[in-house]
Amino acid sequence: MWLADITEHRTTEGRLYLCAVKDVCSNRIVGYSIDSRMKSRLAVTALTNAVARRGDVAGCVVHTGRGSQFRSRKFVRALARHGLTAMPLS
Repeated sequence: MWLADITEHRTTEGRLYLCAVKDVCSNRIVGYSIDSRMKSRLAVTALTNAVARRGDVAGCVVHTGRGSQFRSRKFVRALARHGLTAMPLS
């Protein structure tokens, strides 16, 4: 099971967004992405990095925030491509 969410950090140069994917069993961040814009690409890149690090992840459940980035077509396609299932956090 993985958890994924996006957080905003304010810097002197503007806002910075971090999307992290955490493996619940190992309690480690397995993928992340940082960008100055909160777009679906941010979530897709973090997910892709997590899959690259963990290898075969088919059947894994990914609990996400309810943001539009996690509901985008790109993110949903990335989940399907790797055999992952998304469950929004309450």
